[in-house]
Formats: sequence, C-alpha cells, structure tokens
Amino acid sequence: MFGYDAPRWHALLNDWPAALLVVAVLFDLVAAARKRESLAWAGIWTLWAGVIGGWAAVVAGELAEGSLEHGTAIHQLMEKHEKIALMTMSVFTVVLIWKMIRRFQLPAQELAITRFLSVIGLAGLAWTGILGGRLMFEHAAGIATPTLQTEIQNRTAGHEHAPGEEHAEPMGAATDSARTPGDTAKAPHTHPPGTAPHKH
Repeated sequence: MFGYDAPRWHALLNDWPAALLVVAVLFDLVAAARKRESLAWAGIWTLWAGVIGGWAAVVAGELAEGSLEHGTAIHQLMEKHEKIALMTMSVFTVVLIWKMIRRFQLPAQELAITRFLSVIGLAGLAWTGILGGRLMFEHAAGIATPTLQTEIQNRTAGHEHAPGEEHAEPMGAATDSARTPGDTAKAPHTHPPGTAPHKH
C-alpha cells in the first residue's frame, strides 16, 4: 500500500504510539502530583490514541515478521521483541479498560495501581524499542540480502574526501596501532573530546 511493505509500515507506525504512551503516563503522573483534572483527561485521551496506534504497530510487526529475510539470530530477537511488545500493549490496554469500566472515576487505591502498571508499561516500551534497535542496527533486519551485499561492497570500496575534510573513525575500523606503515598516507583522523595526549 502506497509503496510500503509490512516492515516499512511497522517502522512508520511504531514511533507515534510509543511517544503517545510515554506522554499519557507523564500526564497522569503530573495530574496526580498537581491535582489537575485537565491533565488527567489529557492523559486519558492520549492513552486512547497510544493504545490504538500501538496495536496497529503490533499488527504491522506481525505481518512484517513473515516477510523478512532472516536467520537464527534475527528470528530469536524478533520473538523477544514480539513477546515484550504484546505484553507491553496488554498492560496499557488493561489500564485503559479498567479506567473505562470505572468511568474514569477510580478510587485512590485503584489509581495508584493503574499508575504503577503504567510505569511497568513504560519499562516494557523501552525494552521493546531496544530490541527493535538491535534488530535494525546490529542485524540489518528489513534490509534485503541483495541490497545488503551491495552496501557491503560499496563500503569496502571506500570513498574520497575533499582536502582538509575529516571525520571520525567508523565503528569497527582499524585503530592507529593496528595500521601498517603503508597506511600513513591515509586521511587524518579525529579523537573524541577528552582523549589524553598521545603519539602515533
């Protein structure tokens, strides 16, 4: 649809509900601290949007799982990512339904419980994002094998910089001590701020 496959729809949909759910919990906690009913209602409507969007992202993720090229490492991470995402969305859904059943007029003790569950949901949201990041940045999940092979060849070929143009060493690049004498003609490099004085 619109030139997007399931993995791209998942990538498109997963950021909005995550942000909405974080804001919903913050609204609720600040409303409790400041006794502001307007903030409590803002939290409720944001929670509604986050739960609906979150389940849309989950559905897109389920569809994406079946269309990704992957090996054992990606498969295991996808299973963990899926499990934590389902648990997280279930927590937020329970909180929303609980509030709806009570017509958003919860006793103090129940409010405390739902807020505690919401904080647990935030932890699950963060862990879901971490696992998703690992899938993308450590295993290139969603990148077609031919595209990945072309990119590897492109990186191996290297590139040239204009005179005086410098950039930091890429992750995984050889350090100065690992270079051979013939490497001295390569472009200069930079060090992170705070690096102690040293010689090469």
